[in-house]
Amino acid sequence: MGTKQHIHRTHRFGLAAVGVAVLAAGGPMLAGNGDTLAAAADPLPIAVEPLSGFTDFTDDVSLKFKRTLHGHGAEVLAVSDPGRMLVARITVQPGARFPWHTHPGPVVVHVVEGDLVYQQATDCVERSYTSGKAFLDPGDKTHTAWNPSENEVTVLIGVFHGVPEGSQPTIPAKDQSDRC
Repeated sequence: MGTKQHIHRTHRFGLAAVGVAVLAAGGPMLAGNGDTLAAAADPLPIAVEPLSGFTDFTDDVSLKFKRTLHGHGAEVLAVSDPGRMLVARITVQPGARFPWHTHPGPVVVHVVEGDLVYQQATDCVERSYTSGKAFLDPGDKTHTAWNPSENEVTVLIGVFHGVPEGSQPTIPAKDQSDRC
């Protein structure tokens, strides 16, 4: 799916939140004046709407996730700075695919609408998630995801944890060729 990815911001946020949008979709960002952009004739393949800039906990908080995938042992993911988080709504058009990438920390993903296939380069297993399901992206494993539908939009809410100050929440893989 070699479609060039674009994103569409619908609200103005700080540069850190813009980094979510640019890097999550792996393509150039469209800029506009004011809080909205003129309606496009066709929706962009991946639209990222930052719902928050960086947020911090006011209390001392530690965070660990434990994840066990089918056929794999348990892995514990400790978030060094859980207060450095961003929240975004991501709309993925039918057939659109994220480029291969990683994150500085884990990402909790809620599939609000439609379906999503998530694939890690470490095992190439295609894991399907449907509306109403959530999953944990460990962040440090190179991965991709896509909307498998031919006619249904997928909507996700992503909470990016442990993003160091001054860093981007999504890191494109150096090699974007098909890995699996």
